[in-house]
Order: sequence, then structure tokens, then C-alpha cells
Amino acid sequence: MNDALKNILERNSHRNLVEPAPTDEEMHLVYKAALRAPDHAWLRPSSFIEVQDKGLQKLSKAFEDFALDHFDNIEPEKLKKYADAPYRAPMIVILVNTPKEHAMVPEAEQMMSTAAAAQNILLALHSLGYGGIWRTGTFALNNKVNKFLELNNEQQVLGYLYIGTPEGEAKRIPDLDPSDYVTKWTS
Repeated sequence: MNDALKNILERNSHRNLVEPAPTDEEMHLVYKAALRAPDHAWLRPSSFIEVQDKGLQKLSKAFEDFALDHFDNIEPEKLKKYADAPYRAPMIVILVNTPKEHAMVPEAEQMMSTAAAAQNILLALHSLGYGGIWRTGTFALNNKVNKFLELNNEQQVLGYLYIGTPEGEAKRIPDLDPSDYVTKWTS
């Protein structure tokens, strides 16, 4: 088995991510990998917000402000959970999709391009020895969060990649049988 295939088959979502985060030079390569995702008509709908250090405080405040603005009578424990969310990893990459009007490329296909870019990021990180987990939840696929993240109304947050060095034992990856998921039309 070649190294590229081994990287894909061994990638895993890590729950415990600690310092160090990837360097700027490593992230440059990671973003180059992201931009190799399929992109019909070269519309470039994908962009990324990299958050670390004091940026995590800014994201925490954005999550807290959004929750206070949009949830009536929010419980203090729930508000704290939202405010603490960015501190689960030393780096977060926010996945932003900015769909473009195009007669042959629907918005859904552009979202899939950004999703493919996210997978490329996770695979590139894994190949460099880092871990990541893709989280969605309340603050994704929700255009009301845009003003708190300084995005325009046309942009969409598809999720948050929490990134760092894996700590502890990796989750067990189930051995799936492809024949359970593939139907072949051969005649």
C-alpha cells in the first residue's frame, strides 16, 4: 500500500488535541492541499478563517454573544459551554463557503467543494502528524452567526476544524466492509 492511501485509511478524528499546533509553514501546505479540492468552473467558493492564541478569545466572545442574542433564557451552564468551545484545541479553522452565481454550478455543489477542501485539510494535517476533528452544531450552517464572525450574509459557515497534536489513544476505527456500501451495476 502506498503512503497516500495509508494516510487516508488511517486518518481519524481526535477528541484530545493539544499544543503544538501546526506552524505557519505547515499550514501553508495544508491550505494548498485544501485548494486542490474539486471546484467546477473554478469558482473558488472556499475560504478559511484560522483562529489561535488571542483569536480563540475572540471566537469565544462571538459564540457567547451569538447565544445571548439568539437564545431566550439561556442557562448559565449552556452559555459557558458555548464560550468554552473554542478552547478544545490550540487552533481552529472555520470553513467558509461563499457561493457564486453560475448557470451550471448550483450552490449545493459549491458547498460540496468546500466540504472536499475540509477533507483535504484533515488528510494533510494527518500526514504531518497532527490531528483534527470537524465540528458543526449550533454555530454552523446558520447565517445568523455571520455577523458575530464578521462575515457577509451570502457566506456560510460549514463547520469548524479543531486542530492540534493528538493526545491519548486514538479512537478505534471500525473495519468496514466496502461490499456493505457498494452496489455494482455490471450488466
